Amino acid sequence: MALTTDEGARAPEAAPEPVEREKRSRRSLWLSLLTLVLLVGLGVGAWYAFPVRSVRVTGNHFLSAGRVAALAGVSKTFGWLYYGAWRARALEEHPWVLRANIRKVWPGTVQVSVTERTPGATIQHDGRSVVVDLDGTELPGAKPVAPFVRGWGPDRSREAIDAARLLGRFDVRSVIYTPSGFTVETSRGTLWSGSLLSLQKYGSGVTMYAGKRVSIYPWGVSVGE
Repeated sequence: MALTTDEGARAPEAAPEPVEREKRSRRSLWLSLLTLVLLVGLGVGAWYAFPVRSVRVTGNHFLSAGRVAALAGVSKTFGWLYYGAWRARALEEHPWVLRANIRKVWPGTVQVSVTERTPGATIQHDGRSVVVDLDGTELPGAKPVAPFVRGWGPDRSREAIDAARLLGRFDVRSVIYTPSGFTVETSRGTLWSGSLLSLQKYGSGVTMYAGKRVSIYPWGVSVGE
């Protein structure tokens, strides 16, 4: 039998030679390395070409400008293009900082604006004084301020601070807590109440009986000298 061939069929292409494949692989590797070197060079160049030229701090009173800048992680050795709020985590977590806002201003300025907490009360316990704001956050290094909170029994200092806040317009000087209630001394008189709710509802009695001791009970109000 005679063999016949299909002239329209193509012979399969020969696979690339091993040497050719190796050359292509090397070219691809060198191209990747060159691209990486160029990117690193551009990044380093941008770091030094656009440094932080100035740092402006506003809103600080207790913390120094230098301390705020350090907590924000910004200095003139840092690249301006690469600086971001992610560097300021320590500033946002500092007990004295209520809020912080950071802006980058072209070319090379970083503005750091802070709102600091305000000392609101001094808690006295076991011979130790701790200054807090009216939310109860401890403020290290703050000078003692009125009202002075102290007491005995289970710790009710958080409630005592709330009591001081409720009567803040009456210039509260001290709050003493006990298991049975709170004694609030103001510039206009003294109040005792067994609960914050009663204090909130009838606390204005201190203005009606200036210089007196007002005791607030669930069933009424007692006024004494």
